[in-house]
Amino acid sequence: MVKLLTSEERTLKLQPLIETGGWVLVDGRDAMKKSFVFADFVQAFAFMTLVALKAEKMDHHPEWFNVYNRVDITLSTHDCQGLSSRDIALAEIINQAASTAK
Repeated sequence: MVKLLTSEERTLKLQPLIETGGWVLVDGRDAMKKSFVFADFVQAFAFMTLVALKAEKMDHHPEWFNVYNRVDITLSTHDCQGLSSRDIALAEIINQAASTAK
């Protein structure tokens, strides 16, 4: 069973993603989100493909929305109805993928 992040995990693992990783907490929900802007649709789609392949291997899938060169991603773990270590790991993968896709 996947568990919600503890207070300590939120301080040690989540807070750095918020402070320096560009993620923000979602109002009214235990989730985090981030928007990415790429040069064009091809770059955005390549990024989404890379993230999709990694997310599938993790069996943890983001909520996302794409319009042309913009990709909005929300992370939350449905199994525990909030943020878990899976979201932290996927956010780190997503940030890395975004830095290589641009």
